[in-house]
This record gives sequence, structure tokens and C-alpha cells, in this order.
Amino acid sequence: PTAVTRLPRDGPGAPLVPPPLGGGFWGGRARRLCPPPPPPPPRGRGGLKPAVLFVCLGNICRSPLAEAAFRAEAARAGLAAVADSAGTADYHVGEPPDPRAIRTAAKFGIDLAGYRGRQAEAADFTRFSHIFALDQSNLANLGRVAPAAHTAHLALLLDLVPGREGQSVADPWYGAEEDFEVTWDEVSAAARGLVELLRR
Repeated sequence: PTAVTRLPRDGPGAPLVPPPLGGGFWGGRARRLCPPPPPPPPRGRGGLKPAVLFVCLGNICRSPLAEAAFRAEAARAGLAAVADSAGTADYHVGEPPDPRAIRTAAKFGIDLAGYRGRQAEAADFTRFSHIFALDQSNLANLGRVAPAAHTAHLALLLDLVPGREGQSVADPWYGAEEDFEVTWDEVSAAARGLVELLRR
């Protein structure tokens, strides 16, 4: 059995704001955030189980792959954790991942077919210890709508990869199958860094 559990899709919480208008994500175009605060002490050995949420725009390409990569790395390391993924937009709520993402994960023995897209919600900012955005735009939107009393640490996923800090994970949506493999390589590198962080 895997060491990583997944939150139920019908958990508590409501959408952060009313359905997006026009732009497809909260509040229109993203704005640059102030630098994120230092991360809280990792909740690992001897403490609470770490809970990690991966967020992209639609939750059918990058964030499901990031979640799957983290699950695989955590299972290999014997790290007990909670993992999930979500989108900042509601384009694909209830839909399975992009078929190219499913095929890419399958090459590494991971089945994404049962995943379903969901939109991030207010409760996510307290039930997850870490929320990782896949790009600057989604990080900005998460920061803008985070409740004032939120407890999650918000950061870019590639901040976990030396030399890639501040960069976005490649969006393969308009690309070909090989572009999904590039995305997989990037989220896998970040997953390894995250597992190392949480095991300290």
C-alpha cells in the first residue's frame, strides 16, 4: 500500500470566489506577489503528517502529474503524507486528466485515470501544510484569495529544484506527447526535492 493518502473530492469547503468571469481564473490577470514567507517547519517524522496540494490552472495536465510524481517519490522513501491537486479555474471540474498526461504517467507505472479535476477552495489553505503552484500566475492568484488566517505555505513548485527557483513548470497543453514528458521530468525533480525536505 502507498504511504500517501488522498483527500476525498467532496470534502468541506466552498469555492474561493464565484465562478470566474471571462479570464477563466480569479480576478483576471495575475499580479506579482511579495516574496513568500519562509516555510513552516516540515511536518514529518514524529509530527503531523505533511499535507501537500499541487495547483495549476485546470487540474488536468501539470498538477495531476505533480501529485502523481510526489506520491511515487514519497512511497519510495516511505514517507507518510497526504497529497492532492487542484486548479484555480473551474474549466475541468469533474473531468479526468488530459489523455496525454494519463499516458505519460502510465509509462512510469502510475495510473491517473481515476483522478478528477477540482477547483481549489478556501478550506485548502488550512487543511494543507504546503500548497505549490506550478507557475507564477497561479501562485499570484492563490496569494490574492488566500484567507487572512491561512496556515499553508505557498510557493512555486520549482523553487524545490536548485537552479530552477522562480521558474514555471512547462505547460504542455498546446504541445505534443513529448512536452508532457518534459513536464514529468520537471515535476519529478521537484518531488524528489520535496520528499527530501519533508524527511529532514
